[in-house]
Amino acid sequence: MTQLPRAIGDQAEDQALQHLEQQGLTLITRNFQIRRGEIDLIMQHADELVFVEVRARSNTAYGDGIESITRSKRQRLIAAASAYLQRQRYDMPARFDVVAIDGQGQINWIADAFRADD
Repeated sequence: MTQLPRAIGDQAEDQALQHLEQQGLTLITRNFQIRRGEIDLIMQHADELVFVEVRARSNTAYGDGIESITRSKRQRLIAAASAYLQRQRYDMPARFDVVAIDGQGQINWIADAFRADD
């Protein structure tokens, strides 16, 4: 039986969350959504707020998960992060991380993968 895309995404987010918690990050919220975008995980790492995009790829023939984050996707993530920061009024530095998981379950975590001004 094949899994639906949302189920695969949830499983990848669970795996990414577990990995990041093992690295010392603390979960604040999951799946923060606004009309223009969604952030998979929002975490805290020391004194930084971390917006995490999780990408799962069973086949890398068309590129890995990191390569799939287009300029348009980055803009949607930045818009969602800005909305979150305005609502929550956090006063700490923030960064965008990417967790890519391949078909074998290998995790590639890229801290500070891109910036809002890229």
